[in-house]
Amino acid sequence: MNSKLKILITLFGLFTLINSVNSQTNTAPAKSNIPIEMLFPQGKSKALILSFDDGNIADKHLVKLMNDYGLVGTFHLNSNKLGTKDYLTKEEIKSLYKGHEVSGHTANHPSLNTLSKVDVIYEVLDDRKELERLTDYPVRGMSYPFGNTNDFVIEAITGLGIEYARTVGDTYNFSMPVDMLKWQPTIHLFGKTNYIPNDTANDSRELAQFYQLTTDFLKANSLALFYVWGHSWEYEGPGNKWAEVEKFFKMVSKNPDICYTTQIGLTDYINAYKSLKFSVDKSMVTNLSSLDVFVKINGKAFPIEARKTKTLNW
Repeated sequence: MNSKLKILITLFGLFTLINSVNSQTNTAPAKSNIPIEMLFPQGKSKALILSFDDGNIADKHLVKLMNDYGLVGTFHLNSNKLGTKDYLTKEEIKSLYKGHEVSGHTANHPSLNTLSKVDVIYEVLDDRKELERLTDYPVRGMSYPFGNTNDFVIEAITGLGIEYARTVGDTYNFSMPVDMLKWQPTIHLFGKTNYIPNDTANDSRELAQFYQLTTDFLKANSLALFYVWGHSWEYEGPGNKWAEVEKFFKMVSKNPDICYTTQIGLTDYINAYKSLKFSVDKSMVTNLSSLDVFVKINGKAFPIEARKTKTLNW
């Protein structure tokens, strides 16, 4: 065989090998390029949090409606206001909020960013201590009065047993929290309706925006957290605002694609997901938590059972 023919055969072999490698690369991308995605409990891609502040007596009607529609909520209470005018009594708390979450809102509802560090600490701890006495379980979250917080406040509450804290900075999207102590909700219930007295045009725009966001959530195809907050006392008074509340509850209730959760429930779940231990090639995972966690890899959902090591065939 002459030298030219040998060279041609060698080049042909190299060309075939390169094509083979390229073909394999294009059809089977490296596992390092395929992300691990979190799903909500039961493998769902949508979750709903309903969160209400203060502990006003109107919570009685609100909780009844939520129970009727099979919804759960997180209720942030001011312990020193309980038993005063227009507030629930302390004796009602445990039974009224059964099946829901009781969370902190400070003892007296001050603007925390105006207080000294020691006063911030007392407001949070006094509230926790009394609410825990009333509910018989650890209170591990809160919402900021007026939504007011800053780095000084967050530093003060760090280490006080508060695992999440909600602001009132609406995102108008369905994103997951970036910082648990600066948790921004999606939207106030019915947006900023009634923020401007006797402005029906603004009320109509805000209500339309709220329901459009609700519809977008129900149609969402990717991971979506709809976090709605408010106050039960807002639905009292002139007009039939409770009918509007019930309309919204009917829209979002009894949907098999939605995970209905409290804020502490989702907090625990997110922490369990973040604590999963994956092998280098993503073929094995250990779940050290007490919660079943669901993940999606390359379009395939996997349940990772609590306190188990699982082989992932994807």
